[in-house]
Amino acid sequence: MFKSMAADLMGTSDIGKIIEPKDYDKTDIDDYIFHEDNEKIFFLIKAKTDEYCFTNTAFIHLDGTSAVSKKRTLYRYPYKHSQISQVVLETAGTVDRDVELKFKLGNLSYSIDIEKSQIDKVRDVYKALFGIGEACKEIERQSAALMQTQQAVNNMFSLRELPEQALLNLPDIICQTTLQVEANLTARRKQIENYDFSEIFERYIKQ
Repeated sequence: MFKSMAADLMGTSDIGKIIEPKDYDKTDIDDYIFHEDNEKIFFLIKAKTDEYCFTNTAFIHLDGTSAVSKKRTLYRYPYKHSQISQVVLETAGTVDRDVELKFKLGNLSYSIDIEKSQIDKVRDVYKALFGIGEACKEIERQSAALMQTQQAVNNMFSLRELPEQALLNLPDIICQTTLQVEANLTARRKQIENYDFSEIFERYIKQ
């Protein structure tokens, strides 16, 4: 117990270790993965009190209060709502025991210390997170362009401003065209707003 408290005071207990895929089921955070919905762990870091997990759809943090307490809080940040940005990797100096992975999730900042002996794997996740950040920017750009297109189509038909009875009296071809345009826009939006980043993780992280 006293050793754990001393480690907390010195800051050494916060250095994380990357967990191998074969050992994911031995971690606490694995119990909170939506396996039923095809969520998959791609990178998992375990420190003395905390666990940090990157899945294909979200970042999950199991936050421990201290090394001598069993109380923990689970935080889940879907990439769709908490987009990754400002990814930074600080390599270790001569006397350092760890490397530091920094990134932002929306307005929230994270900094995770990882054993420097695992720098190669940290580089892999750095690439993946940077790639996800760029993919999120592209999703935002395409979504904004799609919404502009949708607004232009709405203005062209001006059907939303007409009363229901007037719409019913319009020629069927116009109504059908409007429905088709809206259906196509909806389908395109679902295609663009794909926040499952399995492909990016698989590109950079060797399982």
